[in-house]
Amino acid sequence: MSQIRENLKRVLERIERRAQKAGRDPKEVKLVAVSKTVEVARIKEAIEAGVSILGENYVQEAQKKIEEIGRPVSWHFIGHLQSNKAKYAVRLFEVIHSIDSLHLAEELNRRAEQAHRVIKVLIEVNLSGETTKFGTDEEKILSMAHGIHSLKALSLEGLMTMPPYFDDPEMSRPYYIKLRELKEKIVREGIPMKELSMGMSNDFEVAIEEGATYVRVGTAIFGPRKS
Repeated sequence: MSQIRENLKRVLERIERRAQKAGRDPKEVKLVAVSKTVEVARIKEAIEAGVSILGENYVQEAQKKIEEIGRPVSWHFIGHLQSNKAKYAVRLFEVIHSIDSLHLAEELNRRAEQAHRVIKVLIEVNLSGETTKFGTDEEKILSMAHGIHSLKALSLEGLMTMPPYFDDPEMSRPYYIKLRELKEKIVREGIPMKELSMGMSNDFEVAIEEGATYVRVGTAIFGPRKS
């Protein structure tokens, strides 16, 4: 068994075990294999092993990979998206996890309308207050959700966050609880959404316990990332 296949099997088993422990259906938790900087041959190996969603951080890098690999999988964008890349993003990706401003959402909507597509999107929320991280402020989330919900070519699916890195996964839990509570608050406002994109290689099991529906896992599948 190849290392990637073995790693993927282990990650999927961990997802299933933790979902069951939390009283959840493991099928509710979708694995996004983060393929940033991973070469095409290794990505193809992961697809053959059963990966069905790939997450990319850079539009230009993703475009080259999609041209070579095609669409046997669903391609998701999980990095910071600049408005001037919106016209490419709406053609490349099925889901964009990282909407961090209404301005970006409106530009994506305009480009998606031109491309006759409806793009699934999630709002990225900066819950840590770190200036090095992207995402909208918690205080702005409701008005932003209402604004995006009114755009015809975008389908608002949920929220995403990235807490600070901690050696102890339990330290991430308060951020994931907060994101779930924000989603519930938005739903009570009459905006339906069901997705929570949260949890990475070091803490995805905690995220699953707190309601994650997308976990973004790279290192645990592909090994240490090349700088």
